Order: sequence, then C-alpha cells, then structure tokens
Amino acid sequence: MKISPAKTALRISLLVSVLSLSLKVTGFGITGSNTALSDAAESVIHVLAVAFVYYGLLLSTKPADEKHLYGHERVEFLSVGIEGAVITLAGITIIYQSVENYLYGYNLRELMIGVYLIGGAGIVNLALGSYLLKVGRREENMIVVSNAKHTLTDVWTSAGAVATLLIIKFTDFLILDSLVAISLAFYIMYEGFKLLKYSVDGLMDSRDPEVDKAIREELSRELPGSMINVHNLRHRTTGNTTWIEFHAIFKENVNLEQAHDESTLLEKRLINAVKGDVIVTIHLEPEGSHEEVHDTLKDADQNRPLEDFI
Repeated sequence: MKISPAKTALRISLLVSVLSLSLKVTGFGITGSNTALSDAAESVIHVLAVAFVYYGLLLSTKPADEKHLYGHERVEFLSVGIEGAVITLAGITIIYQSVENYLYGYNLRELMIGVYLIGGAGIVNLALGSYLLKVGRREENMIVVSNAKHTLTDVWTSAGAVATLLIIKFTDFLILDSLVAISLAFYIMYEGFKLLKYSVDGLMDSRDPEVDKAIREELSRELPGSMINVHNLRHRTTGNTTWIEFHAIFKENVNLEQAHDESTLLEKRLINAVKGDVIVTIHLEPEGSHEEVHDTLKDADQNRPLEDFI
C-alpha cells in the first residue's frame, strides 16, 4: 500500500530530529552553556512531540468503524494541541534553566566546538522544517504544518545559541547566556499558543472562514428546480473532511423523487466548491409556514428550544 507524503514527512522528521538532538546534547556536554542546554531540552521535547504527532496522523487516517462512526480525523486537533503544549513547556523550561544559571553561576568552556555542533543542528532543522512546511501545505495537513513550525522554532533557538556563544567567546559577557535564552523562550511560547488556539477552535467546531465563504457563495447562487430556499446551515471541518447540513424548502406538491434529485444536484455543487472530502446532509421541507411544518416536534422531549433545530 502506498505511503502518504504526510506519513513519509513525519517519519523523516522523527529520524532527523533524533540526529539534531544528538548534536545539541553533545554541544551542551562540551560547553556547559545554559543556552545550549535550553536548546537541547527543547529538542528532547520536540522528539517526543514528533513521535506523538506521527501516531496521531496514523490514527486520523483510519477509516470509520463501528465505534467511531465519523472516522478518526478529529484526533488531528488533539495532536496539534499536544504539539502546542510541548512548545509552551519548552519555553517555560528554558526560562527556568536560565534563571537558575544566572543565580548559581556559569561554567562555560570550548565554546567554538559548541558553535559548530549547534550550528550544524540548526542547518539540519532548517532544511527539515522547510521540507515539512512544503509537504504540509501541499497536502493541507495541519499535523505536518504544526510539526514544521515547531522544527523551525528549533532553528531560531539554535541560531540564538550560536550567536550567544560567539558573543560570550569574544566579550566574556556571561549574563547574555540567560538573557538570550529567555528571549527565545517567549518566542517559542508564542508559537505554541497559536497552535493551542488552532486545537481548541477545532475541538469546539469553530467555523472555518474559507469553508464558510465557499459554502455560502454556492448556496447564494440559483437553487435547483423547485427548491425555494435553504436555512439552518451548519458545517464543521475535521481533518480533510467537511460536514455540511441544512434544511431545503421546496414548492408545494413536489414529489419525493424530484426533491431528492434536485437536492443531489446541490449536494454535488457543494462537494465541488469545498476543498477535501465533503459530506452533505439535507433535510427536505415543503413550502408553507415553518412552524406548522414542524408542529409535530413541539412536544418533543428536548430541553433546547424548537428554533435551535428547525
């Protein structure tokens, strides 16, 4: 069976991230730099995050089954949320370590060797992050995109570490080791916050503006045959699938077959208008008073008002 580009990208990410981590740990072991340690600590979390994200992608591509009737794609939001959380955790870790070293002193050594090792890790991550971002955007896979952004933030921490070690090497300005690390930590936490926001929005079924615009533009065009109007539009996008549902009103005395055929035409138009897989559910209604049409539901056993679902 053919392996998807997204899966291949994450496999490469996991292997390369381990290589990058090895370079950074060696750099810290040689230099004893707080910035180098912070950079290595961020990479440890990154490797764990990539492993979890890869598992999330494998799970999200599984088809629907008897237990998960709507598939497994919503796990994407959980994976992205975990990625954002570990990025934020990395930032907090860096701040803690920076303050600790400032209070208890520094013991820096062999800074140029650290520059070469950490710089090499940064170049590796720059190439990896650019590759992941390209694949993620092409495949419209937010799991891969989020992993790319995490990898690229790793590049910034490495660049900061290299610059810091060079400055300290030639100026002996030791406190810079903590100052730069803390600055990078806030940047990392900002990137993590954006991923967390995406995760929460997805889990709460927040409206996708681009998808909403495409759907409403299609429904604003001339409706098929005897279809008069549509209302009660709701939609949500999970992974690569968009679920659309609404009510369609038809002229009086239209037979079921004709109403079904015309609904199917509109369904096809919506499928073509929205990117990815689209599943459309249309509730058919006859022309007339909206409340009278749903009169039977007035005493239905629900706490929500009737207007919410008719």
